Amino acid sequence: MAAGANIIIIKAVIGATVGVTVGAGLALVGVPGSIAALGFTKAGILAGSIAAKMMSAAAIANGGGVAAGSTVAVLQSIGAAGLSLAAKTGLTAALGSAGAAVGALLPK
Repeated sequence: MAAGANIIIIKAVIGATVGVTVGAGLALVGVPGSIAALGFTKAGILAGSIAAKMMSAAAIANGGGVAAGSTVAVLQSIGAAGLSLAAKTGLTAALGSAGAAVGALLPK
């Protein structure tokens, strides 16, 4: 194999590694951070936030209460307790793989 081919492989591996790191970071930090930014916090739904508007709409649509398993309930659960190990693993695998694919395509 020519030296130029080795350099291309090394750059592709570096790009994929950067992509996996970014993907994993999004899964473990970005997703919970985004949910908290919407207003789903450890202390409950933040007044005046997007989460509060979502909760209000869900309660009106459901006759006064938020249904268990609804989007609002799941997001509040994540905001209060964080992601489960299974969710972290799944998100890391999915976003890490996507990140690796994008990273491998970056200009060499």
